[in-house]
Parts: sequence; structure tokens; C-alpha cells
Amino acid sequence: MIALAAAGAEDGVWLRAERQTAGRGRQSRVWQSPAGNLYASTLVRLRPADPTPATLALVAAVALEEAVSAYFGAGQVQLKWPNDLLLSGAKLSGILLERSGDAIVIGFGVNLAHHPTDVDRVTTSLAAHGVATNPDDFIVTLAECFARWLARWRGEGLAPIRDRWTACAHPAGTALTARLPDGSAIDGIFDRLNGDGALILRLADGTQRVIHAGDVFLI
Repeated sequence: MIALAAAGAEDGVWLRAERQTAGRGRQSRVWQSPAGNLYASTLVRLRPADPTPATLALVAAVALEEAVSAYFGAGQVQLKWPNDLLLSGAKLSGILLERSGDAIVIGFGVNLAHHPTDVDRVTTSLAAHGVATNPDDFIVTLAECFARWLARWRGEGLAPIRDRWTACAHPAGTALTARLPDGSAIDGIFDRLNGDGALILRLADGTQRVIHAGDVFLI
């Protein structure tokens, strides 16, 4: 999709792969890619009046949460900052944003039929919860959800996306560990998202720490 972006692909285009031979997650982690799961990317061409591009991570998160929640009852699907989707506490998906000029490529990996068991966190799939769907059907739902939330992001700003994210996330007071890009780690409790979508942790001494990038784990 990066190559298509550089070649002038239009806003809103989607690309889906049956399999990936070099799937990547955040921080260049390997993303296992067996057939039957969703591996898809979409392209957002930035406009002058758009909110901060980094907040598209939250747009992608709430769109994917809405798409997955169509198969489950209330409360089973939960968001973890910035855009991890948890199903009954286990990681279901990954979202990766990359920029090329005025284009943001948003990649989605969703465990529909399979999930890895040899990784450093608990994972799951829709199939493990009795849901049978295929990538062709699921991408239609996801694309519709993403288009709606993208339109709200452009028309109303970040506030409605942040509100939806907060409503679907771990509650305030949840204990978290944030592993930062420099290799350090911070323990605290979830306070809220700030106006730009950054994570605010309340530390043991009562101070607050604003986290703009990193991996977050529930304690």
C-alpha cells in the first residue's frame, strides 16, 4: 500500500492480502499471517483541515471495535491504548499506521480463524469464540465502520472518537504498565486520554505522566 500511496492512489482505497510473507506489527515485530485471517490496509489522504494525523490510530481502533462488536454482546470487546482490541482480555488484532507524504496507510491484522500461541501475550481469534466469518465479509463491515468514523473525525474533530474510545476501553483506575520507546517502563493507573488522544497515567506519587508512544499492558 505504501507503493500505491506513492503512485497516487486515492483516499479510501483498500487492499487485502490472503497471506503475508513478512507481516509486521508495531516496533517491527513479526506478525504471523496464516490464511483465513484479515490482512488489510486502507489509505487516508490528509487534508488541510484534518485533525492531527496520529489520532487516526484512535479512528481505526473505534472502527474495528464496532466491526467486531457486531458479533458479540456488550462488554466483551475492549480497547487498550492506543488501538489494541481485546476479546475477553486476549489480544485479537493489531493496527499499524505508516506515513508516505500526505498519505497515511492504516494496516489491520485481525485474527478471524487463527491466533498465535507462541507470543509474549495472550491472544485469541473470533473462531475461538465460536464466530465463523471470512476476510471477504469482514472487510466490508470494517470498511463501512471506518468510513463513518473517518467522516466524523473530519467533520467533528477528535472529541466523538475519543468519547467512543473511552466508552469501550478499560475503565479509569485500571493498573497499566507503559513500555516506552527508549526501553524504560512506567507503572500507573489509567486516568484518561488528553485532548490529543495521548494516554495519561496517574503514578503512585499522585503525579501524572502523558504517554505519546509505547506499548501498554494491563497489570
